[in-house]
Amino acid sequence: MIVVAGEALIDLVPQGTGALAGLKPALGGGPYNTALALGRLGSPTAFCSRTSYDAFGEALLDGLRGAGVDVSRVQRGNEPTTLAVATVDGNGSAAYSFYVEGTADRLFTAPAALPATARAVSFGTCSLVLEPGASAYEELMRSAAAQGLFTALDPNIRAGLITDADAYRERFKGWLPSVTLLKLSAEDAEWLGGTPREWLAAGPSAVVITRGGDGLTVFTRDGAEHSVPGEKVEVVDTIGAGDTVNAALLHGLSAQDALSPEALAGLGADGWTRLLRFAARAAAITCSRAGAEPPFAAELGEF
Repeated sequence: MIVVAGEALIDLVPQGTGALAGLKPALGGGPYNTALALGRLGSPTAFCSRTSYDAFGEALLDGLRGAGVDVSRVQRGNEPTTLAVATVDGNGSAAYSFYVEGTADRLFTAPAALPATARAVSFGTCSLVLEPGASAYEELMRSAAAQGLFTALDPNIRAGLITDADAYRERFKGWLPSVTLLKLSAEDAEWLGGTPREWLAAGPSAVVITRGGDGLTVFTRDGAEHSVPGEKVEVVDTIGAGDTVNAALLHGLSAQDALSPEALAGLGADGWTRLLRFAARAAAITCSRAGAEPPFAAELGEF
């Protein structure tokens, strides 16, 4: 089982241009999208979060259940659901403003234990920024790594939520010894500073950089670098594309029985190229439709 830990929220997506365009609610949140995508791809998946008892919270859990995701360990609360208001530019790229004060997911507490069948845990996005939940997710990351579980991290930077950029960058460096696979966009890499080689030296076994339509590159501990081009597609928007990459990478690694540092080291050029192409194809499908709508296994074929 792959466990995805982090926030679930509602994206309010504009249905036209201008500041007063109508907004359509959509299920979202980086970790939520990753869990949904994993479920749709057929990976046994559990979601570890805290959601509201309000109607949005119920809809979020229903979405995961519909994808076959185990939500039995999701904590609940009476606080409202976090809202993210999206704006989409002419290229389909999305930016967000957030309504997070007093919301349910911020009050997440680290569970006493993960499912006994867990092989990997994925972290990222707002959940590692907003306290007090951020410290609880960090605690879970460190304990999962200490147990020998495969840990994946996608910082998915939302700069508007980060009040002290330098402090966050230092905290990010502190996570790296507990991370097996680091995935981030080229924009996130630039914001964080540093290089893939510097990050690899701090702990991860592999670093994957996404470059939108230009494709993906992986850097590995043995000094290797492998790239694939992006899949050509008519972009509606990019909402959920990076989260779909996370899911495709984890799904593909699981299919190859490669959820360990040792297995990552043995993938080689062919294994990584196949995995990155799969992730690029999955992300392209997500970009071809509105909102975070990752593909189903039938749309991609078996890994």
